[in-house]
Amino acid sequence: MRPAITWYVLLGALPDASSEDIQQAYEAKASLLRPGLLAGAPSKVVTAATRAQGIIDAARRVLADPVNRQRYDETAGLWSSSGGLGETRDSPAASGLPDSDIAADNPGAGVLRDLRALNLWLPQHSDQQRRIPVPDVRGLFYDVFLEAVGRLDLHVKFVQLTQHPMLVEGLVVDQSPGPSAKLHRRGELTVQVWHPPAQA
Repeated sequence: MRPAITWYVLLGALPDASSEDIQQAYEAKASLLRPGLLAGAPSKVVTAATRAQGIIDAARRVLADPVNRQRYDETAGLWSSSGGLGETRDSPAASGLPDSDIAADNPGAGVLRDLRALNLWLPQHSDQQRRIPVPDVRGLFYDVFLEAVGRLDLHVKFVQLTQHPMLVEGLVVDQSPGPSAKLHRRGELTVQVWHPPAQA
């Protein structure tokens, strides 16, 4: 079974990360979304950054609280209550991104729900499935995007939006085809990726 996209993946942390590691992972991603780096950016970049902030805020909310984190780990099948690796489950609760963890007013809620649906869809469909759903990836950091799309067996065409980018992780700000489309397996998904400019 292909691993699900989890709160850990979205934050760029390992499931056995310490509380300090979780905070550092959050701060590293949040630092790329600060207003000074977004000054003068096109509106689609600002919208994607707002979504990204909502996504990492939701991940931190679950993972920074020890009680929430333990409950999430057990529900998602990441760790058992005995402290060992848990069994992966095929239930909605084990979708990797439980609906109960996604606030309705979160700017990244649509992206998170698409990833949750993808987590649930993949185990039920074989690698031979001809047409596959395209999730909304606008607002994902590029490494998370690659992890999600790598599970779909799509060809990715990358369009760099920043002329002289900082050497940091980029942010997916647009995609073609859009969300809710279906592509043939090994079809092409074009994404526009923004990095803060080097002079920012």
